[in-house]
Amino acid sequence: MSMKEIARELQGKVANLALRMPISWVHILAGAPVAVDGRTLDGRIQWFLKLLAYSGQAPLHSLSVAEAREDYDAFMQLLGGRPAPVSSILDRTLPGPAGPVRIRIYRPAGTVARLLPTIVYFHGGGWVIGSLEGYDLACRYFSARSGCAVVSVDYRLAPEHKFPAAVDDALASYRWLASEAVSLGLDPDRIVVAGDSAGGALAAVVAQTVRHEPHPPCLQWLIYPATDMAGDSASHKSCGEGFLLTQSDMAWFRMHYLNDAGAEAGDPRASPLRAADLTGVAPALVYTAGFDPLRDEGQAYAVRLQSAGVKAIHREFETLIHGFVGMRGAVHAAARAMDDMVAGVRHELAQLGR
Repeated sequence: MSMKEIARELQGKVANLALRMPISWVHILAGAPVAVDGRTLDGRIQWFLKLLAYSGQAPLHSLSVAEAREDYDAFMQLLGGRPAPVSSILDRTLPGPAGPVRIRIYRPAGTVARLLPTIVYFHGGGWVIGSLEGYDLACRYFSARSGCAVVSVDYRLAPEHKFPAAVDDALASYRWLASEAVSLGLDPDRIVVAGDSAGGALAAVVAQTVRHEPHPPCLQWLIYPATDMAGDSASHKSCGEGFLLTQSDMAWFRMHYLNDAGAEAGDPRASPLRAADLTGVAPALVYTAGFDPLRDEGQAYAVRLQSAGVKAIHREFETLIHGFVGMRGAVHAAARAMDDMVAGVRHELAQLGR
C-alpha cells in the first residue's frame, strides 16, 4: 500500500468516526441549520460538507481526469458501508460497438428463482468518472436487498470517448443482456434499467430507444438523473454551490463529454428531457435530492413521463445532496433513502403481471 493510499484510508476512518458522532454533537459542530428553497439540509450531511471544507480537498473541476477518477472511487469505497452479502460476483465482457465492454454480474444470496429479475445499472460520474470498482458496494447492496441480479456496466468514459460513446455502449449492453438473459439465468421480461446522475440519463435514453423492441425494460429506476444539459433550472442556481456538486463541476463534465455543447445539449441522447415523444416508455421510479442542482430537471422528467401517460412515481429526499448513493455507510438519512428506493423497486416488480 502506498503512502497516499494509507493517508486516504486514515482520512476515511477519521471521517467515518466524525460522521458517526451523536447527533446532538453533530448539530453543535455543524453550526446553524442550512435551508434552501424551503428545505433544511440533513445535519450529518452539513457536518460532512464542513469536514470536507476543513480537509482542504481540491474541488473536482480543478483536478485532472485521472485524479478525479481516483478520488471519486475512493469516496464511494470509504463511505459506502460494509459489503452486503451476495451469492456470486462475475466479471466478464460483452461485445460493444467499439470493442469489449466490461460488466460485473451480482447474484443475490438465497434465491431459488430459475430466472432472476435483473437491474442493469449505469454508474454516475458525469460520463467522465466512476467505475465498476467505485460502485461495487452500491451494486452489492442493490442485489442483496432487492433480490435481483445486478449487471453493472463499465461504459466508455470521456474525454477519451466523447458523446455519444457512453450512450452507444449503454444501448449495446442492454440489447445484449436482453438477448442473452435466459442463458445467464435472468428473466428477459423483468429487466430494470437503472442509474444515478449521468447513469440515470443513460438509463432514461435506453428506455426511450428500446421501448418498441422485443424485450423493453419493465421499469426505469432513475436516481437524481441528469436529464437536461442546458443546466438552466432554478435548482442549478439555488443549489449550485456548497452542496458537493457545483456549477463549475458540471461545466467541467460537459466540457469533457460533449464535442459541441451548443449543438449537442439539445440532443435527446444527451438530454433525455428534450425527447419529443415519451409515450410507451417503461414505468419509472424517479428519485431526487433536495439540495441537488439536478433536482428540478429530475422532477421535470417525471412530470413529462406522466403527461405522456407513463406511470411515473417521483419522490424527493429533501434533506439530501447529490451523490447520496455513495454515503450509505456514513449518513443515516442516505442509508434510509437507499432502503426506501430498493423497497420501491421490489414493490413495482411485485406488481408485474397482476
